[in-house]
Amino acid sequence: MSRKARPVDRELSPFVAIDFETADRGLDSACALAMVRVEGLRVVACRSCLLRPPRQWFLFTYVHGITWEDVADVATFAEAWPDMAGLLDGAAFMAAHNASFDEGVLAACCRAGGLSPPDLPFTCTMQLARKTWGIYPTKLPDVCRHLGLSLQHHDPASDAKACAHIVIAARQQQRSTSPGLLPKARAEIRIRDTRRTY
Repeated sequence: MSRKARPVDRELSPFVAIDFETADRGLDSACALAMVRVEGLRVVACRSCLLRPPRQWFLFTYVHGITWEDVADVATFAEAWPDMAGLLDGAAFMAAHNASFDEGVLAACCRAGGLSPPDLPFTCTMQLARKTWGIYPTKLPDVCRHLGLSLQHHDPASDAKACAHIVIAARQQQRSTSPGLLPKARAEIRIRDTRRTY
């Protein structure tokens, strides 16, 4: 499914990290979404929202804490996506941890909503962390511990920000003149446009 994304350091192109939470095993069941835009080495925008999935059955509340009651009156993906997608303007690629999952959710939700998915390649930060630092295991909490990143796992805004900072750290690593010296990714985050609706 994935097209190969361009190298993370090429011209420090803008990119958007994305994270979904789902209600059930269906890829069309997104119940929360967060997107973080990076330009160069800076986070410049973050948006997140709850979503009303097509079914009321929530299998994964124990993972993310979201219930049908939390989302019964919020927008569907098709209603929320046009505003969220503005963060993709001019982006060279999207990034996600275990990207095949988030790319699949995005495609399924677009298909269910009669929307065209964005024509952007994905970079998988799980694969990036393995390639850049040789981290195993490579779940998001493992990579965040290695890089000194804070994380509230399965909060989509926190997960997307962590994903964004993994790419930033890899860019810093690639630009470093001292191999093996990894700048910690706790740099100041300047957020131009933060909208969180839950």
